[in-house]
Amino acid sequence: MKALPVMLHLADARALLVGGGGPAVAKARLLLAAGAEVTVVADAPVAEFYDWAYEGVLTLHRRGFEPDDLAPATLVIAATDDEGENLRVSAAAHGRNIPVNVVDEPGLSSFTLPAIVDRDSVVVAISTSGAAPALARWIRARVERVLPARVHDLARFAERHRGDVRTAFADSPARRRFWDRVFDGPIAEAVLNGDEALAERLFLGALNQPAATGRDAGHVAIVGAGPGDADLLTLRAHRLLQAADVVVHDRLVGPRVLDLARRDARRIDVGKRSGAHPWPQSAINDLLVELARGGARVVRLKGGDPFVFGRGGEELDHLARHGIRAVIVPGITAAMGCVARAGFPLTQRDVATTVTFVSGRAKAGGLDLDWPALAKRRQTLVVYMGVATAAELSAGLIGHGRDPATPVAVIENGTRPDERVCHGRLAELPGLIAANAVTPPALIVIGEVVRLGAATALAVAAE
Repeated sequence: MKALPVMLHLADARALLVGGGGPAVAKARLLLAAGAEVTVVADAPVAEFYDWAYEGVLTLHRRGFEPDDLAPATLVIAATDDEGENLRVSAAAHGRNIPVNVVDEPGLSSFTLPAIVDRDSVVVAISTSGAAPALARWIRARVERVLPARVHDLARFAERHRGDVRTAFADSPARRRFWDRVFDGPIAEAVLNGDEALAERLFLGALNQPAATGRDAGHVAIVGAGPGDADLLTLRAHRLLQAADVVVHDRLVGPRVLDLARRDARRIDVGKRSGAHPWPQSAINDLLVELARGGARVVRLKGGDPFVFGRGGEELDHLARHGIRAVIVPGITAAMGCVARAGFPLTQRDVATTVTFVSGRAKAGGLDLDWPALAKRRQTLVVYMGVATAAELSAGLIGHGRDPATPVAVIENGTRPDERVCHGRLAELPGLIAANAVTPPALIVIGEVVRLGAATALAVAAE
């Protein structure tokens, strides 16, 4: 470690900022946000500094730096374009043992300013000790994506209850173990979901338990995994996977998504395949109840969105009837993700004004669909699970008036590295699937919008 990371309290402390350009504005915002009394010295300050001075937010001196400017300062930042000026500020500050930062000059600085993720009372600082500020910003962007937006609420929740925990647990190790349970369990999850009333009830129950007994009550998160690309997973889904004890997943969930789960989490594949259902839905429902009653934090991971042909509603109802707490995390639907990657819209003015999602899975006697409604013009039809029934689908639509020349696209393994998109016409749909040996998972899109994407598909795929 080349530098000691320190959080410096600047409320009412005096900070000197030398420089009046864009970099100085950025540093001024940081100092003001930390509560410092800021004095700016600059030959030619930009408009923001005049505005702040007029509003009484800071003190502005329009001139060059003088060593006496350091007299009342707790720290100093130099952010000028004049190398000589920056060197004078650095030398004067070092001579008086005042911490100094010279922007983009770590050799002249006694401290550096990290890239910051600011969540109110929770602040994450990323530093490369001045070696690569751009890398620190790159890391910050990734931390921003995974840090929950409501993490500051969790910090405030913990602050409110510090005294309660100190009273309930006499020794520090016991307090640490309790807080680990809070932050790694349903209490924190409730806070991060915005349900502080539930969090308070769970916290009170946990606090009243003997310190060494029992486990937290289990719960189930029914999570949409998106169409396959791990980058399309929601932040909340990622967070739940990181905390899960058990992941119960479908066959359609990609391996890269499963890799985001905690390494020691148990994984149970309950996927169904055409003609092979080793896990009937009733057995999956009972499994979720059994796991939750055993105290596990369960993620039920489904391809796409759990409420779009995902039977998530059935599982939610079963859990509710057995008194199991459950949360729903939506995912990007297969239709939205696959069509976007293929490079065409689902609706477009004067081409398609409606979009309809249907299941192509046949029941006894064939497809049970509203053929007249689906055969209407100026609509896009998205068919899930339709590979095996493509011939009946094509004949039914054409027989009820849909133009045989209507463009179609068959998207196999959409958004994944092995994605294929096959284009053709409605009348050719069964042959298109057979000729390309298309196998599930595949999505069938029928409508004039498919034609719009033909020119852009390669560009989108390359991206």
